[in-house]
Amino acid sequence: MTTGAFITEQDTRVFLRELDRRYPLIERGKGVWLYDAAGTSYLDAIGGGAMVASLGHGVPELVEAARAQAEKVSFLYNQQFTSPAQERLADELTGLAPEGFTRVHFVSGGSEANETAVRLARSYHVERGDADRWRIVSPAQAYHGPTAVTLSLTGRPALHHHYTPYLTEHLHIPPSTKRFDPTGQEALEALDLALEAAGPGTVSAFFCEPVSAASLPAYSPPAAFWEGLATRRDQHGFLICLDEVVTGMGRTGSWFAAEGLPFVPDVITTAKGLGAGFAPVGAVLCREEVYGAVAEGSRAFELGHTWDGAPLSCAVGLAVVRYLREHRLIERVQEAGPRLHRALDGALADCELVSEVRGRGFLSRGGSTWKHWKEGCSSTRPSPRPTGTRVTRRCSRRRSRAPTRSSTSSSSACARRCAQWSAK
Repeated sequence: MTTGAFITEQDTRVFLRELDRRYPLIERGKGVWLYDAAGTSYLDAIGGGAMVASLGHGVPELVEAARAQAEKVSFLYNQQFTSPAQERLADELTGLAPEGFTRVHFVSGGSEANETAVRLARSYHVERGDADRWRIVSPAQAYHGPTAVTLSLTGRPALHHHYTPYLTEHLHIPPSTKRFDPTGQEALEALDLALEAAGPGTVSAFFCEPVSAASLPAYSPPAAFWEGLATRRDQHGFLICLDEVVTGMGRTGSWFAAEGLPFVPDVITTAKGLGAGFAPVGAVLCREEVYGAVAEGSRAFELGHTWDGAPLSCAVGLAVVRYLREHRLIERVQEAGPRLHRALDGALADCELVSEVRGRGFLSRGGSTWKHWKEGCSSTRPSPRPTGTRVTRRCSRRRSRAPTRSSTSSSSACARRCAQWSAK
């Protein structure tokens, strides 16, 4: 290994994610600063690069929590054992979650949490004797992780790369952005079309972020969309799963961003802020009704991961919750979030590239104009073979004059039209 301040492909045995990038060799971190081998300081404005280190680096209370737990027992396989740390963290999270959430399944990170949520939704329906339900509907401009299951949930073909043959076909709708669908009505029409194309009896869940992070940062649908989504859940029987991998643990000014919605979801996932960069830990929370389907059925939810619920990870998660509460950080985000929003709005008011400033709490950003980015589509060129059905405004507008077709042919037609529209 080189002793310089930067690492390149020629300097390392690590299989780098981007082979042409020069990576700063970071030796330590303190607060919001990172320091490389040459002593150069970097302002860590994005939580270690992935919105993870939400409390900063080198927080003594979190370091001590990890040390103290490691001295007792750091690892147990939770198929055979549990621990006080896991039990206490589950109590804390169910107490912080929306009303009716009673159970937590711990994992190692966000992608695992989202994949586990998909499996839990499927298990819920199967346990109730509704085995035809497996398909997921999700916003096209979204990102839920790089595993085969979670990558299938995004409607951005450019992210699928050459892994498309491994991905499951799901359904996607456009986001109801302020510029093109401010009421959310077109997105609801697209959702209706997706349900019709798949057959509502085959849909397991609607999967989305309450406030988007990576793919459409700081975007959230209007209230009318959320209300319409809840109505369709009641009508058709699918679950609503919220990806709060980024928004959970206070980033938007509440413990969970779900608190700001006009309904209670069925499943919530969280991860990044739960370990705050001091341990890999994530969680899948569910309502009692979802848990009850398994408890009254097979009484088993198998296929876990090795570090699920490990004492060391859960002890750090407990320390993070304690730190957030003792330092009133949730309340401080509530107070400072609007000021941040106003400051961004003022600073970007004369920038022709920015059409709006959006977000909630400390998850805010400026939205690009149409001439620089087509909202609701991938910002990169889609692959010629899109995975899943991507239902867009074009599909919705043609619904009234489109001939009646079978579910399969309707889905295929939507996919073709969406691919053509996105490529323009």
